[in-house]
Amino acid sequence: MIRTAVLSDIHGNLPALEAVIADATAQGCDAFFNLGDSLSGPLWPAETADRLISLDWPTIAGNHERQLFGTRLGASDAFAAARLSGRHRRWVESLPATLAINDAWLCHGSARSDIEHLLFSVDTVGFRAATDAEIPERLDGAATLTLCGHSHVAAERRLRDGRRIANPGSVGLPAYTDDRLYPYAVSNGDPWARYAILDDGRLTFHAVDYDHRAAARRARDGGFDQWASWLETGKIPNT
Repeated sequence: MIRTAVLSDIHGNLPALEAVIADATAQGCDAFFNLGDSLSGPLWPAETADRLISLDWPTIAGNHERQLFGTRLGASDAFAAARLSGRHRRWVESLPATLAINDAWLCHGSARSDIEHLLFSVDTVGFRAATDAEIPERLDGAATLTLCGHSHVAAERRLRDGRRIANPGSVGLPAYTDDRLYPYAVSNGDPWARYAILDDGRLTFHAVDYDHRAAARRARDGGFDQWASWLETGKIPNT
């Protein structure tokens, strides 16, 4: 069987991506899936795009691919968009929102929305694990294995009907804050790059050390001190 590395949420963090590729290759992976949010961030968007284009992996668009060339950009999208060429833009615009590969269905958020978490929920309580009742509403019904991104948190769940959902975590951003639908924060607690390996139906989760201090310096040099702190520590201060 093909050992497949599953990646998501690279966010232009090229050193983290290279570390994950090296680790996965050393562990015998000869295929890779990329679940989106590949470029947005104050790091190396163009260089990451060049690398991913050359690799030609099965890749889907995340919410930040959809947002990159809009008219009302957040700061991290604007940073990336200003540095991407026409070739990069054409690649981004060619990416599908979802993919079905063998028994796996790939999405970034959920079947309903690329900004809806599949394994987690956001409400007045904050960011919490989704319930067994909430998850089926967010799935494409037929898939036995759904691979998703967006939350940046590595997790796997099995429903009572046998369907499985897994998120490999984030390659390039171990902590962040958001305000949809309510303000919330996600923190992995360390700066490592994360991914998963799918091997004959079995998933294992992996965390890889890399030069996160160089990534933090890059963010700070671009004026993104908050990103620098997230990259250095994997934590949200004062939470």
